[in-house]
Amino acid sequence: MPEEDRTVTETATPQTRQSSVAMIVEFLYREITLMRLLPGTRISEADIAARFGVSRQPVREAFSRLEAMDLILVRPKKATEVRKFSASSIEKSRFVRAAIEAAALRKAAKACGPAEGFQLDAQLALQRKAWAERDQKAFAELDYDFHKTVCEIGGVPYAFDLIRAEKEKVDRLCTLGLSKEERMPQLISDHQDIADALKAGDGEAAVDAGMAHLTRLDETIAAIRKTGSAYFEDGDA
Repeated sequence: MPEEDRTVTETATPQTRQSSVAMIVEFLYREITLMRLLPGTRISEADIAARFGVSRQPVREAFSRLEAMDLILVRPKKATEVRKFSASSIEKSRFVRAAIEAAALRKAAKACGPAEGFQLDAQLALQRKAWAERDQKAFAELDYDFHKTVCEIGGVPYAFDLIRAEKEKVDRLCTLGLSKEERMPQLISDHQDIADALKAGDGEAAVDAGMAHLTRLDETIAAIRKTGSAYFEDGDA
């Protein structure tokens, strides 16, 4: 049975309820970020509850978590819907991520030795394999792993939690960018530039490469605004 078709029989225990909440969040997160649920799509609380065999309470909790991620819009007495893209939210998320990532890259450049360099090279090899196999899902996971490793090398693993939170807010755009514009080779090249700078101990070069990497989304946003203006909130397209 496919993972998305499994059901949960809810009991009264808090542990079971939280398990149900987590499962619903995981399912909807995947559907939204992979653009199987498009921006503006309505989501029925009753339908989700029936799908997972639970009451509406864990669904409401799951909706609350997804709203905090800026993935859905919960409106009292109105239908809940997949949140459309917001230009201002995207700008804010990218600003926060850039500041955190720059600090992590400078620290990583000071701490990167032969073992850490080997680790980065191994990850780049896996990314190239994913590109050769046109495995977008694997590449997306490896992209996260690369940025996580940079934070770990810099001795600030907690920084990745913050980067991830901001990255998740624009993952849908990244998905569109990868699927429609085949940007994986460019992203791998960016990662290579970052790794080379870190191995050379050049923090500023690493930051420059990292910031260039973040700007790759600019063209994606511009293209989506032209071809999918309905995906943006009113006034943003």
